[in-house]
Amino acid sequence: MSATIISAPRARSAFVDKELHAGNGYVMLGIGLALIAVACWLTYTGFVVGHSLVPTWIALPAIILAIAVLKGLVVLQPNESLVCLLFGSYAGTEHRPGFWWINPFNSKRKISRRLETLESGPLKVNDAVGNPIDIGAVIVWRVEDAAKALLEVGSYANYVKAQSETALRRMASVHPYDLVEADVAVRQGERPTSGAEKPGHDDIPVSTVSLRDGGDAVIEALLHEIRTRMEPIGVSVLEARISHLAYSSEIAGAMLRKQAASAVVAARRMVVKGAVSIVEDALSELDKKKLADALDPERKAAMISNLLVVLVGDREVTPVINTGTLYS
Repeated sequence: MSATIISAPRARSAFVDKELHAGNGYVMLGIGLALIAVACWLTYTGFVVGHSLVPTWIALPAIILAIAVLKGLVVLQPNESLVCLLFGSYAGTEHRPGFWWINPFNSKRKISRRLETLESGPLKVNDAVGNPIDIGAVIVWRVEDAAKALLEVGSYANYVKAQSETALRRMASVHPYDLVEADVAVRQGERPTSGAEKPGHDDIPVSTVSLRDGGDAVIEALLHEIRTRMEPIGVSVLEARISHLAYSSEIAGAMLRKQAASAVVAARRMVVKGAVSIVEDALSELDKKKLADALDPERKAAMISNLLVVLVGDREVTPVINTGTLYS
């Protein structure tokens, strides 16, 4: 039996910006103009005047050389890079702004390193609980390594757009929309996180930090997701912010009613907690002043019930005066 040996794929060497030794453009411009002047003078003396100190045919190489010299001139603006290839091989990158001369046989491509703003979304995605939400983000980025941006990907602008949307979808899928959904998110996730961790690509835990109230934790998670994807192509992400966040239109009404109901429940819970605390203080004061001994357990329970009704009720209390005895 023969064993088949599968070799691991050979790692590709990533392109890294290296300095391109460009010449002074003003000097080469002067040389080119001088060659053109010499060619014109030779042509004039050879064909018009009729005699020349040097052969007239030298004017043709002088013109060709002048065209080659002038073809290598290039102007770079601030925050602009020039990536050069020589016969298919990476020759180097020039970052310095100014007037330069490079090898005219180089193929040239200018790359802007200015800040760019990308508005991603709004995208429809399911949050950690499964509710459909609409989310959008504004991302500020720039090209940091021009050679990687040009040679590692077909179109770095399309790559940034696609990967930013992917990172935004992934980040939204591990966070619940609201704190009301946090308990459900914890039950559905394998292991909850605090939101400050930076999960890997193979492990997607559900976070207890909500998208609406997460603040800096959500922004840091989004930045980590985007920067991880942009590093191979030499793009630096400076800032990312959530620009749009809402429930999808098909469930927006139901979710608003759910949020209102949750707010009412939370408010009633606080009221009940405060009422119980007041009743405890009242009973404690009665015990200190030895007034509770006059009440049997049944009357004490009735007093507690009445106090709770008065304190918890959401309507104004109407007093009832008992004109009989204590027990009638």
